[in-house]
Order: sequence, then C-alpha cells, then structure tokens
Amino acid sequence: MTIKIRDLADAVINGEQLSRENALWLVEAAGADLLLLLAEAGRIRDHFVGSRVTLCSIINAKSGTCPEDCAFCAQSAHHSSSIGKYALVDEEEMVNCAKLAENNGASCYGIVTSGTGINRGVELDRICSTLRRIRTESGIAPSCSLGIMDFDTAQILKEAGMVTYHHNLETARSFFPSICTTHDYEDDIATVRAAKKAGLKVCSGGIFGLGESFEQRIEMAITLRELEVDSVPVNFLDPVEGTRLARADFLTPLDCLKTIALYRFLLPDRQIKVCGGRERNLRELQSWIFMAGASGMMTGNYLTKAGRSPELDRQLISDLGLEVAECGCC
Repeated sequence: MTIKIRDLADAVINGEQLSRENALWLVEAAGADLLLLLAEAGRIRDHFVGSRVTLCSIINAKSGTCPEDCAFCAQSAHHSSSIGKYALVDEEEMVNCAKLAENNGASCYGIVTSGTGINRGVELDRICSTLRRIRTESGIAPSCSLGIMDFDTAQILKEAGMVTYHHNLETARSFFPSICTTHDYEDDIATVRAAKKAGLKVCSGGIFGLGESFEQRIEMAITLRELEVDSVPVNFLDPVEGTRLARADFLTPLDCLKTIALYRFLLPDRQIKVCGGRERNLRELQSWIFMAGASGMMTGNYLTKAGRSPELDRQLISDLGLEVAECGCC
C-alpha cells in the first residue's frame, strides 16, 4: 500500500485528478499507511498552496428561529435547543467584530445569518452598509453566509464589497434527504453557481459525522471539485442537545484526519480550512490537521458554541514551525 499512496500523491502533484475508485482505496489506510497518507496529503498541500496557515473568523449576526430542519443545527425552529435567539445585529457590532478578527490574525471575516435566505430591504441594506465600512475601515476581506441566494443578490453584495460567499452543501447529495427536507440540494448548488457567476469567490464545504459514509464524503468532495469552489470548510459534528443528532457519536480523531487528507488528495489546490467541532473531535490531535493537508482554520467562536482563543491557535501554529498568512480566501 505504501508505494501506491506515494504514486497517487505524485500523480496528483503532476496534475491528475484522483478518481472516486482510488479515493475509496485510500479510505482503507490504517496504521503506518494512515500516517503516510497524512504525510503525503501534507506534501500535496505544500506543493499547491504552500505552508502558510490562513485564519478566518465569523460573527453570528442573526441567530435562531430558522425554518429549515437540518438535523444537526441548534438554530432550527424545529428543534428545542437552548441558544440565544436574536434579529440581525447592528452595523457597529458587525464592523467592530471585523476589526477584532483582523487584530487576531484572521484574513477573512464572515457575517453569518440564520434562515433560508436574507430578506431584501432593511436586512440586506444593513449588511451592504456594513460591507462598505469593513472595506474602508479595515484590511480584512469580508465574507457573507446568508443562506440560499440568487444572482441579483450576489451582484448587490459584491458591489458593496463582499469578497467571498460562503454556502455549505453540508453533505453528499445522496445523504442530504436524511439531514434536511425543507429545501432541495439543487437550491444549494444553484446558490454556489450564482455566486460564481457574479465573480465572487466561493467557500463551500460541509459537516462530517452526521452518519454519512466515507463514500458519501468522497461524493461531496467530487461535487465541490466540479463546482470549482475556492475554499472548503471542514466541520465535524459537535452535537447539540435538543437537535435530532444530539446523541450522534460517529467520529474518532483518526477519522477526522483521514477525511482531511482525502479532501486534500481530491481538492489539491483549494484552501481547506478546519472549522467547527475540531476541539471535541480531534482532542489532543488538533495540531495534526496541518500534517494531514489542511491549510487553514477558523479561530475564535463558532455560531452557537465557544471556540478556542486566538492566542492558543496562534501558539499551535507557531509550535509547528508554521506562519499565519496575511491573506487568504474565506
């Protein structure tokens, strides 16, 4: 197995796309072969995107009461989770959080709202005004994650200064009906395409540990590759009481690292950022994400849960002999 792992990494570095069949073969790596898989994923990362680590940060700008029924989500109105629920925060708070994120080393900053999509009028106007201020008052690249979006809205946001649109597919098309029934997978695909058509960068990935198979993780990676997204956020389920997946426990630290490595083999020149759930699921192996091919991570708090302090994340990066990139796609 050793020789084939190296041969597949060489082929990827030489411009060949990893096939679904070979990706499934890599899933079987264990023991010393798994360590080699991680190392070769790191070599692919270094070749295509370098070794500098990109950091991103978000604000939960509108929380709770979402009409979607995503099985994992604490913000869904279909669940009984105990989280803060509030309308869109004011412009000043969003701008101040952007400046704080920049001071903490983040190169991109995401404004995230709950709900199927953003409401035209007051909400969209406030976000556009915020984007304009972030572009003039800071050096951080603003991103938005506002749900399902059409091309016209994408153009409005781009003109206001948005650099990247974030919209996760969450999981593979074949597994999506088990996770969400309130909108169609094609709505998410259309949103990614609308953002690309508007000339925006696109950040799109998913959440692992929902009960999907490794084959379905590979299926989503291939979909992201076909959509030519710029950045792929990798989230690991951190179950929330009151949701349908509150008792889910499908991941081990090595499963997480293997998933990151597979995504690097399948998406060799994309930014791959490890975001939610890394503390719970990777535990003492958090620093291994970069050995496994990740090129960035989210720092600070998540949507409904606290994250690690930016100081600890910067120390982790420094201890590995890496440096924080001054810029990077969200």
